[in-house]
Amino acid sequence: MLLSELLKGINILSEYEDREISDVTDKTHKISEGCAFVCVVGARFDGHSFAENAVKEGAKAVIVSKDLGLKEQILVENTREAYAIMCKNLCGCAVDKLTVIGITGTNGKTTTAFVVKDILSSLGIKSGLIGTVKNMVGDREFHTELTTPDPYDMHALFKMMVDDGIKYCVMETSSQAFHQMRLAGIHFETGVFTNLTQDHLDYHGTIEEYKRCKKTLFLNCDKAVINADDETGAYMSDGITAEVKTYGINTPCDYKAENAEFFADRVEYDLNGERVVFNIPGGFSVYNSLCAIGAVCSLGFGFTEVVNAISDASTVKGRLELLKTNTDYGVIIDYAHTPDGLEKALNAVRGFTKGRVITLFGCGGDRDKTKRPKMGRMATDLSDIVVVTTDNPRTEDPDEIIKEILIGTVGSKAEVISITDRSEAIAHALKIAKAGDTVLLAGKGHETYQVIGKERVHYDEREVVADILSKM
Repeated sequence: MLLSELLKGINILSEYEDREISDVTDKTHKISEGCAFVCVVGARFDGHSFAENAVKEGAKAVIVSKDLGLKEQILVENTREAYAIMCKNLCGCAVDKLTVIGITGTNGKTTTAFVVKDILSSLGIKSGLIGTVKNMVGDREFHTELTTPDPYDMHALFKMMVDDGIKYCVMETSSQAFHQMRLAGIHFETGVFTNLTQDHLDYHGTIEEYKRCKKTLFLNCDKAVINADDETGAYMSDGITAEVKTYGINTPCDYKAENAEFFADRVEYDLNGERVVFNIPGGFSVYNSLCAIGAVCSLGFGFTEVVNAISDASTVKGRLELLKTNTDYGVIIDYAHTPDGLEKALNAVRGFTKGRVITLFGCGGDRDKTKRPKMGRMATDLSDIVVVTTDNPRTEDPDEIIKEILIGTVGSKAEVISITDRSEAIAHALKIAKAGDTVLLAGKGHETYQVIGKERVHYDEREVVADILSKM
């Protein structure tokens, strides 16, 4: 592709000689003969320091935000933005041929995205999905490392969708992705807001910056579906040009759930004259289903057919996932890793548990430390027994992380146990469980690994539980 075609839509601040370019990358280990190397400034590495080497290794153009004195350089305002747009152009602007639904918020993004896809499928519509658990092109599944992928991988997925005849894509959009401009050049038909609570403050620094990054979605969409019950909802809708529809339980809104009933395997409620049956339990499932209904209706589909279709939506892996254990107590895996997420999961579990709630959780290392005692308090307030353990300690001492969690459990009525090794902790939780109890394993969810030090090791709680039970 000609360099001039790759640079369409980018404000170029220097002159350059047009030439054929074979590929685009911002990664030093992926430089190839004839490529364009984009010098991105990261937290630990500045690509500009490698620009000269990139030329030596075969790059025909280097995209820079500061003058390096290289004849191959092309000066732009922001190399992150330029990289995202170049990846879009490289893939023939495939995303422009898709109707894209973007979902942002602290919790509920993954479930809502899958439910939107399930509704579309029930309506006979093939769609794509980009998110935390996996990426999908129709029924084909692809591994993912990030909630919102690197622009190169993301636009390759968009192209696959278009080549496969897909017209709709639902995707999770993270605050980091907006901050890093991974989504530059993408216009959303509908932007969806689930909720906002404390998370990622290790990255953003303040809750205000976290909110600001998430609002970027609503400055670049035609329609918006906003949680009216969340105090941040008004901020998300303020000053935007998108057509706004709201949903909630406690506030006057366009999609308001009434007469809700909660069961161990589903929720039911009245919505604008229709009875909604949603096969994922918990109070937060009312919000997720309302959110998904609003999102699909915003695309022009009929309300009644959307409500009927949501009854076919299935449980999402790692979201209140009930394991088949053949025990007289329940074992549930959930991704809850924030105070709000843990509260929602525990309220859901408490709602259908006849016996005791036994909660096992930990907190990730090298992440926001302020939420550790808060999660300790939340777990003990809503559980009968709490087992505090390890969850992706990374480069921190897991015992020190546990100590910080335990600060929040002081004075609680719940029984609190700390066991550093997660497998031993799970074994203990299963051993003490009695008929009618529910064991909630929180934090890992869909993840099938543990990050210890800088190494990612295989760790699937489903396998761990099955192995422990086989030996009991």
